[in-house]
Amino acid sequence: MLRVVLYVLAGVFLLAVLGYFTVAAPIADARFNETPPDPPEPVSDTARTVHDDLMVADLHNDLLLWPRDPLRRYDRGHSDVPRLRAGGVGLQVFAAVTQVPTGRSYAGTSADALDQIPFLAAAQRWPLRTWTSRLERALHQARKLHRATAQDERLTLLRTQADLANALMRRAGTPDLLGTLLAVEGLHALEGDAANVDTLVGAGYRMMSLTHLHDNALGGSNTGLEKGGLTEFGEAVLERLNEHHVTIDLAHASEALIDDVLARTEGPVVVSHTGVRATCDSPRNLSDRHIKAIAAQGGVVGVGVWERAVCGDTLAATARAMRHVADLVGVEHVALGTDFDGTVSVPVDAADLPHLTEALLEEGFAPKEIRKIMGDNVVRVLRRTLPVGKPSG
Repeated sequence: MLRVVLYVLAGVFLLAVLGYFTVAAPIADARFNETPPDPPEPVSDTARTVHDDLMVADLHNDLLLWPRDPLRRYDRGHSDVPRLRAGGVGLQVFAAVTQVPTGRSYAGTSADALDQIPFLAAAQRWPLRTWTSRLERALHQARKLHRATAQDERLTLLRTQADLANALMRRAGTPDLLGTLLAVEGLHALEGDAANVDTLVGAGYRMMSLTHLHDNALGGSNTGLEKGGLTEFGEAVLERLNEHHVTIDLAHASEALIDDVLARTEGPVVVSHTGVRATCDSPRNLSDRHIKAIAAQGGVVGVGVWERAVCGDTLAATARAMRHVADLVGVEHVALGTDFDGTVSVPVDAADLPHLTEALLEEGFAPKEIRKIMGDNVVRVLRRTLPVGKPSG
């Protein structure tokens, strides 16, 4: 009898292990990146005409974290390359997430809380080194995008201004060409070594935010505990980022960190995905003072589509936030940063982005203004911030 019990327990254990390494990650993906149960109503003919004339540029997407082949279309999650193309996206920033503490909260998140990413990495059978290293997680996610671009000639990785110009030229004849940019969400991925900036740049990363959900060695997060400014280590890293012409992303940065970075940066910066406090009062969102400061340096504010960023579960709430930024500093400083696949609640997936164009029309934006918001403003900033160079091979 004892032997039978042991065999049963061993079988249950093996089934549990097998289940963890086969279905746990897809289950988590479906749970944390929910899509609306019913497809939205078709957009108006006017909205479709306006949207079809756009090249959408989205400043933030976390697809690379999840157990999805970017090139396949899925019924779960918010995005993949087929859905991005269906939504008219021509430039997508893909961000690497390397640490997500349990118990995260807009009221304050501890960097010492149990990190959830090792469990997700293990469930997806990422290399063992990614289970313990934030840097290796970033490099692994970069390789995932590199593999996708190698398999699809209409998917290209942007590293230089020349790459951007080439992609825009090619898109004129190939409307479904999709340019991609690699970003790091929080430079705790450096693991305390500024030289690792060089490693990330070598892997293709061209946009980096200093902090994510929690304070780190560089400075404070707007949802951290201390919310401090730039540290001495942060100053050294910022100098290195500027030397490499990395686009600085101030999403998730504390107020003090935003002030310190802007004081030490001359060119434009981005806030890749955010809301604005004027329409959704949250420590996660930007104040009018900082919107003005970012605009003064030629930067853009990427407004999100997730519910907690805009205090609403419709795209009309996103359009209202964009209207506030446009009225405050000009439409030239408004951009889109969906935060698709960022464990957030969104009203549409990537294929349904024409509905945002309709919401912007209903908010009173003219088609030429929508063209700027949905893409041209991001292109303008990247033309200034990306390093000069020949097209990548």
